[in-house]
Amino acid sequence: MHTKMTLDAVLMVIALASYAVAALALLAYFFSREDWLRNLGASLAIAGCISQFVQFVARYELTGIWPFLNLYGSISLFTAMSVAIYLYFAFRYKIWFAGGFLLLIAAVFLAYGITWNEGAMPAVPSLQSYWAKIHVPIVVASYAAFLVSFVLSCVYLLKYYSERYFAGPFAKASVSGTGVAAMSMPGGPVHPTTIDQDEANPKLRVLGQTPAIAAAAAQGNAVALWLEGLPTLPQLDILVYRAVAIGLPLLTLGIITGAMWAHEAWGAYWQWDPKETAALFSWIVYASYLHLHTRGQWRGLRVNWVSVIGFASIIFCYLGVNIWISGLHSYAR
Repeated sequence: MHTKMTLDAVLMVIALASYAVAALALLAYFFSREDWLRNLGASLAIAGCISQFVQFVARYELTGIWPFLNLYGSISLFTAMSVAIYLYFAFRYKIWFAGGFLLLIAAVFLAYGITWNEGAMPAVPSLQSYWAKIHVPIVVASYAAFLVSFVLSCVYLLKYYSERYFAGPFAKASVSGTGVAAMSMPGGPVHPTTIDQDEANPKLRVLGQTPAIAAAAAQGNAVALWLEGLPTLPQLDILVYRAVAIGLPLLTLGIITGAMWAHEAWGAYWQWDPKETAALFSWIVYASYLHLHTRGQWRGLRVNWVSVIGFASIIFCYLGVNIWISGLHSYAR
């Protein structure tokens, strides 16, 4: 028993330390683009994620209790799923630049979750259901996907507003020999008058979305050159969409399975409990995101702000309701 408890604690410490160091390495990679920092951060993120999933098994073997029925277990699963989904996106879409921010958030969440570790306690009767093994992982996985979309939206907004900033001092600059001239448009983003088709010097090409950054980079501005290394705004926008397209179906399924569980435990599918209401609000926000993304005038800046608002609603639904508001889903001590 003592050995198993020690293993449980050691695995959690390994995971937390791995995420913290990986966050620092990938934050450094975000600014420096050094490959060895990316490789270090990726390796540590994988190690931390594996440690967490092994810890879940060890905890279940130790207690015989499904490990995600309290806030500690739920937050632990949230961090593990967040890192797992991020790693999937990173390997498939090469978004290592976002890892430092996501892993920093994951490490903070995990450290906070540990403060809720009250040891092995039997679940209350309403939680002793097979629905617990279905509903909780699905809902938490949706939250994890929304965290990925939130981080990518923040990167999108960083690049978008940097373009607006550079549109001031660099918008009218023309790059000699590249055929690029950028113009400032009052009250809106800048647009290129021409697009250089010469691939010989891609750093000096305007790709059509951030001409002011490209003009500044052409003049040797270090920040602009760094921003040019990020994906284009349309690429970031599509990545956010793909993450939300994973999270919303999971949240939908989570709400449905939660209703089934509520009917079994409390005799009603829906009771307008604060948690249920908050989850429905988040669902509406992200459903609106997917709808608005089909509208050209909303795609880009506006829907990325909807993504940010959506994740704020998820945090309120996940922690605010569970901790600060009394209800059927309250974890308040």
